[in-house]
Amino acid sequence: MIMSEVCGLRSRCLRFFLPSPIPPPRHRSCRLFATTTTCSFPVASKKEKVIVISGPTGAGKSRLALELAKRLNGEIISADSVQVYRGLDVGSAKPLPSERKEVPHHLIDILDPSEDYSVGQFFEDARQTTRDILNSGRIPIVAGGTGLYLRWFVYGKPDVPKASPDIACEAYAELAELQKNNDWDGAVQLAVKAGDPKAQFLAANDWYRLRRSLEIIKASGSPPSAFQVPYDSFKEQLGANLTESSHNVSSSVDTSEQVKPKDLDYEFVCFFLSSPRLDLYRSIDYRCEDMLLGTDGILSEAKWLLDMGLLPNSNSATRAIGYRQAMEYLLNCREQGGRSSAGDFYGFLSEFQKASRNFAKRQMTWFRNEHIYHWLNASKPLEKVLNFIYDAYHDQTGNLIVPESLQMKKDISDHREILQLKTYRTKNRHFVSRNDCSDILDWVSTQGEVASGVV
Repeated sequence: MIMSEVCGLRSRCLRFFLPSPIPPPRHRSCRLFATTTTCSFPVASKKEKVIVISGPTGAGKSRLALELAKRLNGEIISADSVQVYRGLDVGSAKPLPSERKEVPHHLIDILDPSEDYSVGQFFEDARQTTRDILNSGRIPIVAGGTGLYLRWFVYGKPDVPKASPDIACEAYAELAELQKNNDWDGAVQLAVKAGDPKAQFLAANDWYRLRRSLEIIKASGSPPSAFQVPYDSFKEQLGANLTESSHNVSSSVDTSEQVKPKDLDYEFVCFFLSSPRLDLYRSIDYRCEDMLLGTDGILSEAKWLLDMGLLPNSNSATRAIGYRQAMEYLLNCREQGGRSSAGDFYGFLSEFQKASRNFAKRQMTWFRNEHIYHWLNASKPLEKVLNFIYDAYHDQTGNLIVPESLQMKKDISDHREILQLKTYRTKNRHFVSRNDCSDILDWVSTQGEVASGVV
């Protein structure tokens, strides 16, 4: 009976083996100039416009999207792979209920943490939501930092065959016992032997993608890599222009390439919001601290995940930065009888901050190669950034000019800044001394007693 139910729910089979979660309470081509960049688009284009705002974690893209939506009568579509989960509020910096009441937000709180969410499903959901928003006479503003989500959203998704219910169940059955025994290596070898050699490069314990690989092979006879990715085609078309531009322009200048609107479904107006690297890292460190304050912060949400029977790094939700580290920390505390030392806590905090900074670095590297985005400096006054994007959206000339005062460098070329980054050290503002974490250690002790025997 369980297997028959599994087949009809987009391969999210594992959810039936877990208790139904109850979310915890919520607390809280371009003409390039030295000083400006002009990107020319055909004036005759009648494509509907869609705004995309991305940036590294902690850059302020959510606030920018919210204020922009107020001005433009827009609605926000979240492109965040963690905000889709109910109950994961603090660690994903989810918009507050008051903000979501003020401006409609979409693709937030649509899944339980025991479920997986794929980039393909995001494409379908986000594109349908975009169409609905445009049909209602409002403006879609897609905001988030999940790079692959946004790449597929803009350029399209591969034409990979959808598995039938029978094939989905067959793939699930083949992996079920291996997953139950945590035999990831054995599961990978199963996929490799089935015909997907690239399965060995999947992130450890990414069971959803492994199952999807088997489904595609069974449905088509070919691995996922055999199917053309639309973005790759656009990249090839733009390759020659990009190479030529890179020889003539400093890396500090916005080198956004022209993507002809006729080649895409919409006229995407894309921005990448970031701050100078040192400022960004400091902001991220403070943000991680803030997520640990109070009794209903990220540790409380991590405890909730553990109490559901989930383990760190076991699915999409528990692989998320912050939740993985918090779950591992709490598991370690439980193994010690619900106790934690200040050293253990500060070790966890340091790992949380480091993982968050590294994630921001990877995001910047990813979007450096997404040439449809215009990089904006988040350290500039919000009003100036808002005014620029507002005017850019309403521009009818076909030219987008980014003032030098708002430009954000894509690369670090200043030797002093490079040295400062190499010697960067976290300086906490809340958790400085051993006594500063006493409340958290007391909370851990209490939760350890409550959770005795749970894990």
